[in-house]
Order: sequence, then C-alpha cells, then structure tokens
Amino acid sequence: MSAPHLYTLTGNLLCERTLEFSDWSIGRTQRAVRESFQVGGKGINVAKMLQRLGAPTTALCFVGGPTGMECSRWLGLQPFAHRSFPTTNDTRVGIVIRDDTHPETTFMGVDAIPDVAAIAECVAFLDAQPPGQLLAICGSVPGWISPEFETLRAALLRWQQRGLLVVDTYGPPLGWLVAQPLDLVKINAVELRTLFPKDTPDSSTPDLIQLARGRWPTRRWIVTDGSGPVWFCEEGKQPEKISPPKVVEVSPTGSGDVFLACVLEFYFRQKLGWPEAIRRALPYSAANAAHPGIADFPLP
Repeated sequence: MSAPHLYTLTGNLLCERTLEFSDWSIGRTQRAVRESFQVGGKGINVAKMLQRLGAPTTALCFVGGPTGMECSRWLGLQPFAHRSFPTTNDTRVGIVIRDDTHPETTFMGVDAIPDVAAIAECVAFLDAQPPGQLLAICGSVPGWISPEFETLRAALLRWQQRGLLVVDTYGPPLGWLVAQPLDLVKINAVELRTLFPKDTPDSSTPDLIQLARGRWPTRRWIVTDGSGPVWFCEEGKQPEKISPPKVVEVSPTGSGDVFLACVLEFYFRQKLGWPEAIRRALPYSAANAAHPGIADFPLP
C-alpha cells in the first residue's frame, strides 16, 4: 500500500498578528517594535510542519469576511497546498504579544461557525478524494453539535470506510469522534480527563488511557503533558511513556502540532514502528518550543 496523502482540517481558523515589544505594562498605550502576520489554527500548523518534512499535504479550512480574505492571501503564498471553503462568518482574529519580560500571551477573538454552504462544500471535497488517504481533524470545531454539521459527521464516517482518520481536538468533537474506530487520538492530559466523569480526579494518565481503551474503539492514543512525559499505546499493548528532550522554552505554541505532524510522517508514511515514530518526533516538538514561531526552527 502506498503512503497516504495527508489532509488536515482546521475548523476554526485564526487571522493572527504577532506584536513584539521591548516592554509593556497594563493600562498604558503600547507601541510595538515589530509586527508580523500569519494564519493560525492547529491544522495549518500541522500542514506547515509536514511540508518541511517533505510530506504531501493539503490544509483544509473555512474562511470568511475580510479577515478570511487576508488569510487566503497568506495561504496562497505558502509552499503547502490548501483548499478553503468560503463562509459568511468572519474568520476569527488573534493577537500574540511577545517581549523579553513577560510570558508570551495570545488573545483569541470570537469563534467563527461555518455556514451550511461551506460545510456542504467541505463534504463534497472529502467525498471526492481517492481511497487510502489520511485526514486529521485539528483543533476546535465550533458548531459541531448543531444539526448543520450532520452532513460533515456523516462524511467522516464514510471517510473511515476508505481511509485513515486522526483526531487532535477537544470538547464536543472529541466526545463524538472517540466513539468511532479512529486510527489515532492525540490529545493532552487535560483533554483526556474531560472525557471522564468527575469521580476519577485522582486517576493517573495511564489509568485513564486504559479506561479509554476499554470504552472506545480508537486504535492508538497519544497523551501529551507540556514538557512532561508523553504517554502512548496501541491496540493490544500497555501504555508506555517517553520523556521529551529538555530545552530552554521560548514559545510552546504549536509544539503539539509539530509533534503530531512528525508522528503522521514517521508512522503513517515512513512506516516506522509505533514507539520509534514517537521517539523520533519528540526532538522536533522540543526544538519548536525552544524557538519563536511555529515550525520555523532548524530541523534536528
């Protein structure tokens, strides 16, 4: 079987500006010393890293309004392929604040729910793809539980009949998707805990993974916890952990997305063993955390 083409679906794109200051304080007018623009969203970050690894990838997303047009222009200049589905709701905005004296801070705008026409166009695109490909659902998907998303939910079930489905999401989409026979769920420890009742507050991450395996048909799990150990397991195996390399953290933003991209490339395309793929991916996510930006670091 040939290696799959990798598609990422970003349900909540971000029209993002980074403002850099020499210093700033609350309650005063601040003047940036540098400004940059980029399109954010987990699926975009994953696609950016996949392209750097040489993997064939297409980023799928919803765009709307003037902010969506700005995102489309930026995406058109990137070295990875993309397909955007126009919607009437403006793409949300985000502001990243950086300086030498405060932790990096990101302000997110209001979520943008795709309209029925955009969802229908996305469904038609997914249904038209050949068998044997991989789709990763990345980040939040506002409006997921609404009736308007029924067609997309059905399309994902059809996708599973002929391709691979990977999930790195949270909230209602995660709750629905884990009930399907997914090829991989990659989430963090907080998101894992939201899948269970409040009567398990003291359960460890490996215990919760074991509970999840008994409850849902997902084939593989990865649970990250910032700079802490990464827990993972696959069908028929016990949970294992690997600690990422220690680095001086500059910006952790997007490191989980870089990690996911590397796992997709190393495991699903290069066909490395499951623990080896995760071990190979960790230095990339650590390098991302040690540099500003997302997937802009020198490759290990």
